[in-house]
Amino acid sequence: MQHRKIAFIGAGNMTKSIIGGLIKNGYPADLIIASNPSVAKLNALKDECGINITQDNNQAIEFAQAVVLAVKPQLMEQVSAAIDSTIDLSDKLFISIAAGITTTRLKEMLGGNYSVIRTMPNTPSALALGMTGLFADANITAEDKEFAGNLLSQVGKIAWVEEEPMMDGVIAAAGSSPAYFFLFLEAMEKEAMAMGFTKSTARLLVQQAMLGAAEMVCHNPNLELSELRTQVTSKGGTTAKAVEALQQQGLEKIIAKAMQAAVQRAEEMSRQF
Repeated sequence: MQHRKIAFIGAGNMTKSIIGGLIKNGYPADLIIASNPSVAKLNALKDECGINITQDNNQAIEFAQAVVLAVKPQLMEQVSAAIDSTIDLSDKLFISIAAGITTTRLKEMLGGNYSVIRTMPNTPSALALGMTGLFADANITAEDKEFAGNLLSQVGKIAWVEEEPMMDGVIAAAGSSPAYFFLFLEAMEKEAMAMGFTKSTARLLVQQAMLGAAEMVCHNPNLELSELRTQVTSKGGTTAKAVEALQQQGLEKIIAKAMQAAVQRAEEMSRQF
């Protein structure tokens, strides 16, 4: 991986996960700085990873060659407007992890046609099991794309999209989807408890089944998901009846509507910011 000076504006969970992955894989701590209003968060990062810290965003940005904008979407304009106009941003790469803010809009906030790569990680990134979508427009160099890809690979898998509107699809399929799975597991846990299992046993049953199913998907990339389902579903058996009940209740349509709702909200957010 290329070694550049990196500034993280924001010191939340995603910043912590990415920095932790970088340090674990040998990235020099002295090339990383994090900025945040919270001294407690900064000190925790410094103690754990040995990086540089500051409460001054301008100091962090001036230090860096690559700037990771890890702030909430509603704060992005305020943070961008506060960047000192005397700092030369023309040679810096900006990597955004804020949902709903397009590259065009972020450039407007920054005040120039700077190099911006948009990314959308998800919460399993905290366990280095994340899924991140990335988009770069035509003016981004191959070296910058490689750097951004390697950076987000520290917390899981990555996928580049060719058209920026597809980032809304990334949100629906990966960014928001852990919550779909949690909801499904929650419903299964409740029903298992209704069948007489203790809460801890019900939780163990459903979480291990989900983990095993996910591993089967990952370890069989050449098998269609439908084939994996068929392999578990003996004709006339218990699984067949369960799947039939889900299909009769319109599970596929429900999931499609949920993903479409996520896309619609992402589109609304892009207009808000």
